[in-house]
Amino acid sequence: MKRSKKIIVATTAAGIVVIGGAGAALAGGNDDDASDRPIEGPALEQASDAALAETGGGTVTETEQGDEESLYEVEVTLDNGDQVDVQLDEEFQVVGTKTESGGETDD
Repeated sequence: MKRSKKIIVATTAAGIVVIGGAGAALAGGNDDDASDRPIEGPALEQASDAALAETGGGTVTETEQGDEESLYEVEVTLDNGDQVDVQLDEEFQVVGTKTESGGETDD
């Protein structure tokens, strides 16, 4: 009887470990934004300068390091309300841009 009790306890403990591990994996999850983090330190100034030079001005409103499209992404909001995402490589060279219209239209 003692042997079967040990087996049950061991099996239950193993099950708890597996369930706990699965829960932790789900909590860490598939959040795509988890890998995107703000640009910090000296890279922030370099990335901002490069993005503003590309857009001809505006205000840096968001930055990401480790973006799926490039190493750095800088979002610039222009005076007319448009938002430009500027993708930069490791040398802070522009590798792409994407503009989203944010300005109001007159009807």
